[in-house]
Amino acid sequence: MSKKHNTHISNVLVIGSGGAGLRAAIEAKGKGVDVVVIGKRAKGDVHTVLAAGGINAAFGNVDKEDNWKQHFADTMIEGYNLSEPRTVELMAKESPEIVQEIDKWGANFVKLDNGKIDQRFFGAHTYRRTCYSGDYTGRSILMTLIKRADEMKIPVHDSQYVTELLVNDGICFGAMTFDIKNGERTVFLADSVILAAGGHTRIWRKSSSRRDENTGDGFYLGLKAGCTLQDMELVQFHPTGMVIPENIAGTLVTEAVRGEGGHLLNANGERFMSNYDSERMELSTRDRVAMANYTEIIEGRATENGGVFLDISHKSKDFIIEKLPRMYRQFLDTLMIDISKSPMEVAPTAHYSMGGIKVDPDNHTTGIQGLYAAGEVTGGLHGANRLGGNSLAEILVFGKRAGAHAADRSINLDIQYRSKKAIDNAHDKINSFIKNGKNVVRPLQRELRNIMWEHCGVVRAEDRLNTGIDKINNLKSLLPTVDVRPDSEGFEDLMIAFDLEASIMSAESTILSAIERKESRGAHQRSDFEKLEESQNVNYLSKLDNDNLKVESIPTEKLSDDLEKAISDTKEIKNYSGKLIE
Repeated sequence: MSKKHNTHISNVLVIGSGGAGLRAAIEAKGKGVDVVVIGKRAKGDVHTVLAAGGINAAFGNVDKEDNWKQHFADTMIEGYNLSEPRTVELMAKESPEIVQEIDKWGANFVKLDNGKIDQRFFGAHTYRRTCYSGDYTGRSILMTLIKRADEMKIPVHDSQYVTELLVNDGICFGAMTFDIKNGERTVFLADSVILAAGGHTRIWRKSSSRRDENTGDGFYLGLKAGCTLQDMELVQFHPTGMVIPENIAGTLVTEAVRGEGGHLLNANGERFMSNYDSERMELSTRDRVAMANYTEIIEGRATENGGVFLDISHKSKDFIIEKLPRMYRQFLDTLMIDISKSPMEVAPTAHYSMGGIKVDPDNHTTGIQGLYAAGEVTGGLHGANRLGGNSLAEILVFGKRAGAHAADRSINLDIQYRSKKAIDNAHDKINSFIKNGKNVVRPLQRELRNIMWEHCGVVRAEDRLNTGIDKINNLKSLLPTVDVRPDSEGFEDLMIAFDLEASIMSAESTILSAIERKESRGAHQRSDFEKLEESQNVNYLSKLDNDNLKVESIPTEKLSDDLEKAISDTKEIKNYSGKLIE
């Protein structure tokens, strides 16, 4: 079969056109190197647009007591001390500057009367530190980054599906892609590659991710390149996803609804969070609110459609349209529900991959020369429970760092490394998928999503996890039988075949790690091990060994004395009740 391809050469190649990828590209370009960005979705419709509620930065604009150490402490505590301390420190220290920068570029955050950026409460934050543009903050940030990239003349190529990172002798020198529309292959050669391809939450049946995004393809690209994954069992189930209609079940209902005073009610009309966290109520940690919603549902206090109610109708319509314009339209457009008059039905939904590729906190290198990673595709920041608003801070802070270091590597290189063998192998991999077969990919994707929801969902147990692994192994055995026939409608079949393989490997890593973590901690809840265990103060690592996944544990990183003191001095929970919803 064909091994024909186009060739594109740059100093820095960025894979992923979301917030992390674009911020990396902007930083690299600013250092004077040639940069190209590739993505499989249209550049204005990537996953970043779904991050609605806000971005964290400890300005102290509203609550003057706030500072970076309190932000650090909140993140470490609510991550159940599985986060990498240096990563958290950098995010907490650098987010104010990066938020001011993106606002100056045009993100247009809501301002106070004194001209400073307004800040709202998000769950488990000691103080109000979440900066926002209504409830469409991610979209505002993304559009600002796209505009900045356009001004800097950074090319962004849509519809490029990356099948392989090009690696030889432990050096990454580019990527193989095909165009989803016409199948045209391109070898993108570069001195440095930045992987910013998102997570894997679409592999659960109820997910806040959309079709054909967050399928775990970034994780699998990293694994095949020789990277290590960490904390794959730590997947955040957002408390509030839409319940109906079925075709969009799991679509996010932003935490900003609770941040602006929304109440959670069961079918009996009871505001049940008083039974789970009477101090913080609806603004408890995401894992606790998700478990509260889950418990109300499985214990028989669910709504007609199997959820709980989220009610903001006690606020005025003008207030809701000002603070939550996107949510107001979302429920009108999909269900003809006016949330200023009626409550929303919500239930937990797979939302965020807190684990991912293990990277160096300072420069976001991956252990493979020339390969960097940033954003949700990486692990280390969030531990066992991600604070809302930290993900947008993460993509900007570490996108910038990855871009700077990737550019520096290119500037300091003496030679440009290439390998014809690696390129030929990438062609062979694509060619192996294009064939007639007896299985269609879409039903296999649905089967995997059902397996993950039923066997590795909100609450887990070893017997169900083991059954899940058996079912995943059966799915894996069907990969050689998938039917891929590109035609005049494009090469979507080829894309989803690669996605399926990546999803299966990501699912396997997640379940194997979940089996090893024999405790309940944060988002990882085990019905057979209901307590947090000090012996599990470890990070679980996954790596490919002769095409087989191996999982091992390493102790968590120790905190410096200064950072230890930041946690011991924390004022967590102060100011939560009383000021939130009056």
